[in-house]
Amino acid sequence: MKIKAKITTPAPPGALRAVGSILLACALVICGQQAAEATAINGNSETILRMREGVFGENLFPLYEYLDLSASDTAGPGAISLHIGGWGRVDLGDRSFEHRTDGDIQYGFLSYRANRGNFTANAGRQWVVEGVGTERIDGLYLRSDLLAGFTAAAYVGNPAVTQPDFDGGDLIYGGRLAHTMAKYYSVGVSALRNEVNGEGIREEEGVDLWLHPVAMVDITGRSTYNSLTRGWMEHAYTASFTPTEALRASASLQNVHYDDYFYQVTTNTLSLTNGFIAPGEEMWNVGGSVGFNATKNIGLSAEYNHYEYDLAGGADYYGVTGNFSTTTGLAAGLSFHRMDGSTDRLRYNQYRAWATQKFGPADLTLDFFDVDFDGSISGRENTFSLAAAAGYDFSRNLRVAADVDYIRSADFDNELRGLIRLSYAFGVGKEGK
Repeated sequence: MKIKAKITTPAPPGALRAVGSILLACALVICGQQAAEATAINGNSETILRMREGVFGENLFPLYEYLDLSASDTAGPGAISLHIGGWGRVDLGDRSFEHRTDGDIQYGFLSYRANRGNFTANAGRQWVVEGVGTERIDGLYLRSDLLAGFTAAAYVGNPAVTQPDFDGGDLIYGGRLAHTMAKYYSVGVSALRNEVNGEGIREEEGVDLWLHPVAMVDITGRSTYNSLTRGWMEHAYTASFTPTEALRASASLQNVHYDDYFYQVTTNTLSLTNGFIAPGEEMWNVGGSVGFNATKNIGLSAEYNHYEYDLAGGADYYGVTGNFSTTTGLAAGLSFHRMDGSTDRLRYNQYRAWATQKFGPADLTLDFFDVDFDGSISGRENTFSLAAAAGYDFSRNLRVAADVDYIRSADFDNELRGLIRLSYAFGVGKEGK
């Protein structure tokens, strides 16, 4: 998996015309249906105003709008639906980015799901999550159950990446084949290839699994291989054991080869050439956790992780957490964690306390987070944040919330941030809200 930024650069004109034509045709089909009892249109709107002071004293008030729309019709032999989501931003104060306004179509695709075989076909801008492929593409995705417990998925399209410092490629394709016995296991193999002018810039293969060998035991994991560097990118496995409803335990193992993992990235932030991670670095992480519900209202947990880096050295992170709740709508918790590392930035105590109380349609939350370093970091030995949030549900579809954060960090002596959020859900038709 590669980490992508937020704002998508346009796909090639031909791809956009194709995607646009498909979505327009879908909209006309759905909106023109006469069987209103089988048609539903739903949407969610999130309007967010952020308020903070910049590093150089700027007054930043970016206003964001996130809008998700879906329309579906189930009158035929399968369900056909249209899904569109996007966001926009306008700066009401000083500029928070290069341009005062910006926006992005995050996804927009036509979907068909058959009544048998779990056959699915999506066309348009969409997220694809299939084994090694966790990508946003402008293209086509197909998935179906096969015989004898097998399932198959395939996708092809243009990578939808954002403001890339490196070329994201002009063609990506891949797929996954899996076999499942619902009570015992699911094992999949997958691959993807990303090309620029016919030349591969990413070639990855992987194995993912879920095992349930006996009751109370689950094992999940994945291994990913980079064919271009001929090295393993990552191994990550977790085993969980739940002997009773009140007791649970887990153990995990992870190994990352950063040269192979970050071989092809779409932002300079993650490039190994800028000092983000030293070339040749490798990391091992071994850890585990235990959780116990002492009563219906009281829970306790403890965790431990050991990190070992070939070049940066090792670190141990461990701690405990306690939480409780009441029937009157109160939930609260305390936690303490210790980081013991090989550098000053990786030697500290970490404290957190939080509480939430519901008052009918209203709720109030307080959250305190403190980091106490063993030594001085940029002239400061202690950093903390204090957050207060309140919300009110005017109806099941309309909610207003606000929060204020006070932060003292290595960059700010006194940083104050605010946020106001208006959430609204709407819909018409049989399944509409």
